[in-house]
Amino acid sequence: MDAPKEIFLKDYTKPDYYFETVDLSFSLGEEKTIVSSLIKVSPRVKGSSAPLVLNGHDLKLLSVKVEGKLLKEGDYQLDSRHLTLPSLPAKESFVLEIDTEIYPHKNTSLDGLYKSSGNFCTQCEAEGFRKITFYQDRPDIMAKYTCRVEADKSLYPVLLSNGNLISQGDIEGGRHFALWEDPFKKPCYLFALVAGQLASRDDTFTTRSGREVSLKIWTPAEDLPKTAHAMYSLKAAMKWDEDVFGLEYDLDLFNIVAVPDFNMGAMENKSLNIFNSKLVLASPETATDADYAAILGVIGHEYFHNWTGNRVTCRDWFQLSLKEGLTVFRDQEFSSDMGSRTVKRIADVSTLRIYQFPEDAGPMAHPVRPHSYIKMDNFYTGKFSIYLRSLGFLLSIVFQSNVLVFSFMKRVLISISKDMMSKLVTCEDFFAAMRDANNADFANFLQWYSQAGTPVVKVASSYNAEARTFSLKFSQEIPPTPGQPTKEATFIPVTISSSSTILRVTKKEEEFVFSDIAERPVPSLFRGFSAPVRVETDLSDDDLFFLLAHDSDEFNRPLVLNPKFIQGLGSVLSDSTLDKEFIAKAITLPGEGEIMDMMAVADPDAVHVVRKFVRKQLASELKTELLKIVENNRSIEAYVFDHPNMARRALKNTGSSEYKSATNLTDQFAALAALSQNPGKTRDDVLADFYNKWQGDYLVVNKWFLLQSSSDIPGNVENIHALQTTIIQVYSLIGGFCGSPVNFHAKDGSGYKFLGDIVVQLDKINPQVASRMLSAFSRWKRYDETRQALAKAQLEMIMSANGLSENVFEIASKSLAA
Repeated sequence: MDAPKEIFLKDYTKPDYYFETVDLSFSLGEEKTIVSSLIKVSPRVKGSSAPLVLNGHDLKLLSVKVEGKLLKEGDYQLDSRHLTLPSLPAKESFVLEIDTEIYPHKNTSLDGLYKSSGNFCTQCEAEGFRKITFYQDRPDIMAKYTCRVEADKSLYPVLLSNGNLISQGDIEGGRHFALWEDPFKKPCYLFALVAGQLASRDDTFTTRSGREVSLKIWTPAEDLPKTAHAMYSLKAAMKWDEDVFGLEYDLDLFNIVAVPDFNMGAMENKSLNIFNSKLVLASPETATDADYAAILGVIGHEYFHNWTGNRVTCRDWFQLSLKEGLTVFRDQEFSSDMGSRTVKRIADVSTLRIYQFPEDAGPMAHPVRPHSYIKMDNFYTGKFSIYLRSLGFLLSIVFQSNVLVFSFMKRVLISISKDMMSKLVTCEDFFAAMRDANNADFANFLQWYSQAGTPVVKVASSYNAEARTFSLKFSQEIPPTPGQPTKEATFIPVTISSSSTILRVTKKEEEFVFSDIAERPVPSLFRGFSAPVRVETDLSDDDLFFLLAHDSDEFNRPLVLNPKFIQGLGSVLSDSTLDKEFIAKAITLPGEGEIMDMMAVADPDAVHVVRKFVRKQLASELKTELLKIVENNRSIEAYVFDHPNMARRALKNTGSSEYKSATNLTDQFAALAALSQNPGKTRDDVLADFYNKWQGDYLVVNKWFLLQSSSDIPGNVENIHALQTTIIQVYSLIGGFCGSPVNFHAKDGSGYKFLGDIVVQLDKINPQVASRMLSAFSRWKRYDETRQALAKAQLEMIMSANGLSENVFEIASKSLAA
């Protein structure tokens, strides 16, 4: 096959034509759907004779009209990806009409308009709109939309799209229609449509200016009782955005729809957010504390996109990190305010270390803003959020408080949104606004946007007793990444002692000297993870133990194995001043993947054996303390999701396995997870009991799949083969299996072969999901020669497959070339 085309940031040009208004009409059918679009087009340059090139994929063109005139086949060019109109009216604006035929029931990619579980649904980010109709499918085409949807009324009683409902009614043949209008300009990736058998939980929210907003969460009727927490989360997010950023919702209606089949976790389509059901539905019997927390965070995230992503949007997909990173930053702050700030920070940084750091050291390494891509779907990352947080640390120097930082960011957001009508936003726009309004020099901070990789910062300390001085010498280096063999120094903020003391490391080597220091201090560096770097220090084991026991920054208490480690954990367990959820985090060992990422040559077997040994030793040595914690944190009261109760359960479940006596899924699943790691009749009986109880609830069954697929029991690949069913379980089964290093990296290559075969099969059904699964192969060169040969063979097999998608080709080819 021809190699897919790579797209480069340096090649960006403004569109030759803009779209002012887009009127869409959908006639939904069981075998086919007819899509009609009426677009008001205006050339960027008056009198332009440039051709208009429209994107289109898997579309059947029915007709094209320009200014009401039907074009003949010779009047346009049509290929598998484009519709080109070479001759257009030399007018200030003209009307373009296009009719297409599409087949949502055959669309297993879940991209564009698809039909699944009886409902019609859309997913247009990043480039799914081209599967709906011929269009300039790029973010810098901003237009006002209307959408008319018609369908069989008995099959699809609910018809939803963006904006406000203008009219609705019955039409002949047992069909009905709904007409929607979105008053705000938007790019096509924010378009949404849903039609199906749905019921809604209704509520209202009164904004700070006194407007009443109608809130609706749509789901199949039987799931409606499980939407209470989602509605609570939405209202909490709306209030938080007003209180912290002064940002008020700008329409009178906000819809959320939960669907079981969705490639992403959720999507922020203007006023019609579409969610994977697992991030909406929750009850104490069917969802864990982690599920409740995820729902809170993701509901908040998609709502916050209303300003940071929808009203203020990105000029092109290279600026993706602007909207995603800024919104991740906002949802992290929201979740921190709703729970434990320290625990949330630990969880976020742990995710960064487990997923982002390895990516930055592999073939898919890219800057915050990539220089090129083949499929943008492969570059979704919250990477920018951590750099924005670093910038926030610097702003705190001037403003002295997060409240003032947020107030400042609010002004920036509003000023950008007002200017958005005349220009779209790039990363430089946001950075310049932050810099200029603050009247500050952030030196070479923009290097984060253009350089890939994770900086390694080495810190050497020295104390001069006679001069009473203490010095910290920093050196920074970013390892080579594909296409970037050499790196420049970047701006690294280093928090020490307190949040108001920040060292600005801007050079390859830099030294800071502190005077009038009475005795040698033990520095607490990068407090709150002030920069996304790997740190190597000359601190001794005793220094680390001292920080573990005494550091006032809970995030920075190191978890290190040394002879005093058990004593240190004992001190943490007995410290009544510490947050219970933090204690639970502190006594949980790092995962095997995180540990392997610190090794020059990753050894899955050795890491598994050692980690298992350490866990047993800790359980034995701290048995009395752990049993006391379990007893002190039991509760017979009804399940409540709030921070004190969540923290109590988190701490209790680190030391107990109580399957039969559990009164909620959080406690029961913690016990099930422990039992699933031990082969034998008890494990089999408990897993069978759990499945028999919950086989009618697919979200709980997915957890059951995940638990078994991620188990470290020997030869687990055979069990996964037996469990494999439908695409709905792919994330749970395959994702979970790849998360068990000891089985995925089995020396006989069985894990690699299993994943290779799955990727080839899945690529023909859903390329986005296939490419995400394939990412587990991306760092194959980090392992021993035997494993390298086995992994490479699977990558070569995948590359030789016929009809490989762009998604999978990009990751497989870059992995092999690294």
